[in-house]
Amino acid sequence: MKFLHISDVHLGCTRYQLQESPRDFFDAWIDVLRRYGIDRRVDFVIICGDFFHKRNVPPETMNYAVAGLQLMKDAGIPVVAIEGNHDQKHADSDYSWLRSLANWNLLYLLEPSNESGTIDYLPWDPELGKGGYIDIGRARIFGSHWYGASANWAIPMLTEAIKRHRREGAFHLLMLHTDVEGHQTHPIPALSLSALKELRSVTDYVALGHTHMHYEIDNWAFNPGSIEVTNISEFREKRGVFLVEVGEDNSVNADHIEDYHYRPFQRIPFDVDGFADTRELTNSVLAKVANEAKRAEAGRPEPIIEIILKGQLGFPNSVLELKTIRERAQEITGALHIRIKNNSVPIDYAVAVEGDEDASREKLERRVVEDLIIRDNRYKAKVGSISEAVIGAKRLALSDEEPEKIADFISQKSLAPN
Repeated sequence: MKFLHISDVHLGCTRYQLQESPRDFFDAWIDVLRRYGIDRRVDFVIICGDFFHKRNVPPETMNYAVAGLQLMKDAGIPVVAIEGNHDQKHADSDYSWLRSLANWNLLYLLEPSNESGTIDYLPWDPELGKGGYIDIGRARIFGSHWYGASANWAIPMLTEAIKRHRREGAFHLLMLHTDVEGHQTHPIPALSLSALKELRSVTDYVALGHTHMHYEIDNWAFNPGSIEVTNISEFREKRGVFLVEVGEDNSVNADHIEDYHYRPFQRIPFDVDGFADTRELTNSVLAKVANEAKRAEAGRPEPIIEIILKGQLGFPNSVLELKTIRERAQEITGALHIRIKNNSVPIDYAVAVEGDEDASREKLERRVVEDLIIRDNRYKAKVGSISEAVIGAKRLALSDEEPEKIADFISQKSLAPN
């Protein structure tokens, strides 16, 4: 028996307002399905949450989803999915787009039932188009919900529920969307290793998702990582998919695969300390780009490169040649996009940062902004709310939030009392 384990496809994700981004996620998704689903003749495909990037799915994104799922249906390969935190229905609705795809017979969405606070499983009902587990060949595949910080509470009940519905001689697989202790990249509480290992007695394979990096635990629990980079902060993480072969004795051979169509990312830090001339700094940044940056390669997507300026800038921020650096770096590398993130502290702000070397970056940033605001008599009485508007707007912009939402945020904060 052979299956393909995918997670965190994030169809519809847009990075840095680049129109190519949604297509990147589709290209990675389709290439994986063709090369490692159809060409390797797997028995089924599992998707362990965050199939979509947002609950509200644009038409183009739905077209991408249906194209891949129809490809698998035409090849006779069933696709089994669970919801991740990005896929969940809205609180005031009983429907999600994954449930619609299940109703259209393009995938099996597995969801355990919850009766009086207790988790249980019902078999897949083709008439109702719902169920908590499904049999495909020798595999009995169990689903789960997104439990978030309640994962440690849910695991004992999942264990007991699976125990009640095991099948003699079957390969028992549980799909679970969660961070795991020691492997998470998110700050929220993770599922403890001891809780996870409770499932060892009732499962042969735990298929994980949610964390955008690859890891394995005891050749039993497997997280493939996202198939594409959703944010440049993830660029160093190993990601991909698992192609899994199961022996007659239910032994597992999981091959982690990274060879498919995806866009390269790179982050290049540059220390601005010691530069007193803007042209000298520009030339030094470009020299580092020429020596270290990825280059566009024929037949592969062009890279996205982020240049981070850090340290104490020896001249006003306003004379930085950011446009020149961006244009010349793009010429050198052939990159799709050059992003410059200026984390340096200009000399203009020295008064705001003197005397506290141990202050965090967040405190320094707030101090710098407040120092600038207080110089303007119009805003002296609202330093707190205006600084929150400035800092919050910056973070929203770096998170690729929509301009309208950033404008609304600034308006709300600037009108708030100090």
